Amino acid sequence: FSTYVILAEAGSGTISMNGAAARRVQVGDHIIIAAYGQMSEKEADSFVPKLVYLGENNAVTRTSNMIPVQAA
Repeated sequence: FSTYVILAEAGSGTISMNGAAARRVQVGDHIIIAAYGQMSEKEADSFVPKLVYLGENNAVTRTSNMIPVQAA
């Protein structure tokens, strides 16, 4: 599903679902948040994604610029 963003207090670790999206998740669920943007082909050629992994209380545990490959 896709939904909108409402800012929370910086550093609060708050990630909440509102509206129709709130019917799709439960407290404690692990979710993937993806942000999209528009860019030219030239910008896309040098774009590097930023992945952020969260642990307890949504604290950042690590970051990466490599999209993991899943084996079939």
